[in-house]
Amino acid sequence: QVQLVESGGGLVQPGGSLRLSCIASRSIFSIYAMGWYRQAPGKQRELVARITIGGSTNYADSVKGRFGISRDNVKNTMYLQMNSLKPEDTAVYYCNTFPLNINYWGQGTQVTVSS
Repeated sequence: QVQLVESGGGLVQPGGSLRLSCIASRSIFSIYAMGWYRQAPGKQRELVARITIGGSTNYADSVKGRFGISRDNVKNTMYLQMNSLKPEDTAVYYCNTFPLNINYWGQGTQVTVSS
């Protein structure tokens, strides 16, 4: 069955850091590139970063130089290291395949950047 479980969010001050984790079922993780997405209140969900099975990465311009995506193909886990956080990074963060190949979303993890 499909499993996408995000964790690691929280409340952080501007300039702070967080590390998000995503545990996915092996049936997904072993064959798909993966991505981190986010949805801020009143806005559409957007792709933040993506990573291939081989580790090639790509970032949205808004997070380039501040966020780092990585994956552990043995643990079926993906990470998002977020540094120099800004209030505009506030959103619910989700992981999923890239491109979107499955009709399922996890519960997401809330990231709030505020002083």
